[in-house]
Amino acid sequence: MRSWHASDIPSLSDAGLPAATRPLRLHDTGTGTARQVEPQATARMYVCGITPYDATHIGHANTYVAFDLVNRVWRDLGHRVHYVQNATDVDDPLLERAQQTGEDWRSLADREIQLFRDDMTALRVLPPDQYVGAVEAIPLIVEMIEKLRAKDATYEVGGDIYFPVATDPDFGQVSGLSRAGMVPLFAERGGDPDRPGKRDPLDALLWMARRPGEPGWESPFGEGRPGWHVECSAISVEYLGMAFDVEGGGSDLAFPHHEMGASHAQVATGERPHARSYVHAGMVGLDGEKMSKSRGNLVFVSRLRRDGVDPMAIRLALLAHHYRSDWEWTGAELESASARLERWRAAVARPSGPAAAPVVDAVRAHLADDLDAPSALAAVDAWAAVHGTDTSAPAQVRALSDALLGVVL
Repeated sequence: MRSWHASDIPSLSDAGLPAATRPLRLHDTGTGTARQVEPQATARMYVCGITPYDATHIGHANTYVAFDLVNRVWRDLGHRVHYVQNATDVDDPLLERAQQTGEDWRSLADREIQLFRDDMTALRVLPPDQYVGAVEAIPLIVEMIEKLRAKDATYEVGGDIYFPVATDPDFGQVSGLSRAGMVPLFAERGGDPDRPGKRDPLDALLWMARRPGEPGWESPFGEGRPGWHVECSAISVEYLGMAFDVEGGGSDLAFPHHEMGASHAQVATGERPHARSYVHAGMVGLDGEKMSKSRGNLVFVSRLRRDGVDPMAIRLALLAHHYRSDWEWTGAELESASARLERWRAAVARPSGPAAAPVVDAVRAHLADDLDAPSALAAVDAWAAVHGTDTSAPAQVRALSDALLGVVL
């Protein structure tokens, strides 16, 4: 599946600024601590993608802008970044929406994926090197399930294939949750803990036998379609290998999705860890509740764009909150971001300004400290509020804003 257009990133060294030196620290969910992320020459990152319906809402955008900062900080440090993302283009919620609307599920998925691509391009989110749909990944998924079956890490319930979590001694380390905390979340987030015949309520579905009226693909386990978690396991291992640097997504993916996906990969390959750090973005609310498809309380990037909102103002509104925080979207958020964008553009349009090196150093320092984007924005605010005599500074700050924050001035 094709990715989206890559925007050019200015080189800060070409703009006459010193090279970045501070390594990136990120909060790892399993350990509950911020740790230094130390990639090799190529930094490897996997971020879980959308299920393509109701794309792209502000909650989606908040997650992908957050991990775009990771991508940009690594590139500024001189790393090549190998970035992979999936799209769950066959799954229960997508099929249910298609049935409700009478639209073919493939047409629905294709349309929403294209909308997502357009929104990501507008928000200047750097594209993944591989953007892989679940349907095209079915051969990889089947291969991984066969590896699990060869290790006696599958069993059948009513024609469906399950993964026994007891086969992974490290199960629970990704989310850091107790078993008592896992069971209710598993039920809430697409699991089936009460299904009769399962060995353990937390065992995860690997392959679902075809149901009447639903799509299915041939496999050694019968005609059917993949479970959700194994999709990302198979794609990430195929393109990034094991022990890649960061697996990311929204905080609602820590359990069960990332927990189960790590166990699938670790048991199938016999290697560990699946990822070295698991990093999660906070949830965005509206009207006092988490913004979600099930509640229908969504603000869409495409609708804001159609209403004439500058995508850079949308991006600034997202960056005004620390990526791990839960927060609420309001009209005031966008008004404040639009005003900030106007101030920054006015400042870089001046013939001169204060020296850029201090603000560049401050932005790099804040982003290296677990992506403290709000403090980085405040540093640019302070630069923009003062007049100066350095004629090279406006162009340098314009390059800084684009390269590290993804905001075109």
